[in-house]
Order: sequence, then C-alpha cells, then structure tokens
Amino acid sequence: MSVSPAIGSLSEPVMDAGAGAATAEDRHPASPWFDSSDQIVWPAADLDSCELPLESDLHLFQIILLLQSLQWAWRDRPNFYAAGNLTIYYSPNQKKSEYFRGPDFFVVLGVEPHPRKSWVVWNENGQYPHVIIELLSPSTAATDRGEKKQIYQDIFRTPNYFWFDPQGGEELAGFQLINGRYEAIAPNDRGWLWSEPLGLYLGCDGGRLRFFGAEGELLPTPEESALQAEEAALKAEAELARVQAEARSAQERWQLEQAKNQQLADKLRELGVDPDALG
Repeated sequence: MSVSPAIGSLSEPVMDAGAGAATAEDRHPASPWFDSSDQIVWPAADLDSCELPLESDLHLFQIILLLQSLQWAWRDRPNFYAAGNLTIYYSPNQKKSEYFRGPDFFVVLGVEPHPRKSWVVWNENGQYPHVIIELLSPSTAATDRGEKKQIYQDIFRTPNYFWFDPQGGEELAGFQLINGRYEAIAPNDRGWLWSEPLGLYLGCDGGRLRFFGAEGELLPTPEESALQAEEAALKAEAELARVQAEARSAQERWQLEQAKNQQLADKLRELGVDPDALG
C-alpha cells in the first residue's frame, strides 16, 4: 500500500507582494476544509474507507487470521478496536492526497469496539493506533519500510510497528517507540517479537504471522478453538473409555479369581476339609 510524500502538508499558492493580504479563499481555493474566517472545518466523522483491493489472497487470509485470533482471545474485553485494510483519517488536509492508504492491520486500546466505516482520529478524541502491522508485497515493501514507518513514528506516534511478508512467510520486523524514535525489537529464542501494548508475542508459525501469549501459547481462531475443544472432548472420551475398560477387566479378573477360589473351597469340602479352618 502506498503513501504520498506530501501527506500532512498544505500546498498554498504564492501571492504577489503587492496584491494585498491573502484571503482564506486565496490561500485555500475551493478547499472544503476552511471556512470564510480561515478556520479549519473538520469534515464529517462518518467517512468511508477508501482502500484498494489487497495484493493477494495471502494478504487477505493473513488479516482475517490476525483479526479472528485477537478478537476471540479478547472477546470479554470491551475496550479495544481491531481492524484490517481500513483508512485512517488523521488530518483535514489528508483527503487531498489520493495515495495514502490505511494500515493492513491495527489495534487501538481504550476505545469502544463498535463498527466503523473508517478510523477518524478527530472523532476518536485524537486517538491513534497503539499497534500497526503492514503486510509486505513487491509493490509496497519500500513504502512500508520507509515512508509509512516515518509517518507512524512522527505523526501517529504508534508505540509498536511491525511488518511481515505473507508471501515469503519469514520476514518479520518490529519496532518500539522510545523517546520519539523507533528502535528495533529484539526477538526471543523462537524469533518472536514482544508487543508491550498487546502483552503478546508476534511470531511466524507455518508461514503465517500469529499471536502468542506470554507463556508461549498460540492464540487460536474461533474455528481452531472449536477444533481444539472437539479434540479435547474426543481425548477425554477415549480416556474415559480406557479407564472403564480397565475397570471392567479388573472386575472380570476379580470375578474369575473368586470363581477359582470357590471351586477350590468346594473341592476341599468334598475331601472333608473345612476351607474356613485353614485360615
């Protein structure tokens, strides 16, 4: 996904020195973001997302995987919003740039999780994402590693920024905002990267980017969780069947032993020996 180098800047016409003071219309001709008093007019909050189609089905599946696993793990949390391939509007000037596109995946903490058509910063109390993940592709990798990283560091001030290559399934990099600058996050012995805002690891598993808990447990999707529950139930049923079979076998052995003892006692009585007297 691409971004214009001119994001966040105003393109103002140069006025002739003798032409007098520039009006709001002169400085911002036909601009929907300024009124006649030269005040910023914030656009309506209900803005549509304007994202381009994803580069491949691998990108789509990866976004869905991240969304489903995080939303399922945090299903009891009422204060976060996660989205994929959704436009983030952060400046009244931004809409002039047709080239900016939203992150492939982002998480905002401390907000209501109601559905949104886009993320409009000025309608969200100035809140930017706490975590952003970009999925690399041949057409976007340079931008994701360069211009977007700069925007997320200098404008968004996003605490964690990660990128991952879903086509190669191996390249994963992450950055922590420290004193206003991104510093690389050191991987653990498994190659996973810790996200402080999420309290989770991000790591590669089977060529896909996954979330892992602090103890290393995989955060499953609802489908994976249901499959795990089904497998656990089948395992429990198999274990119960094994225990019941062992109990039946023990019962049968005991009954056989009792039958043998009874036969021996009957034989002794036939011989005139009281088996009870034998102690």
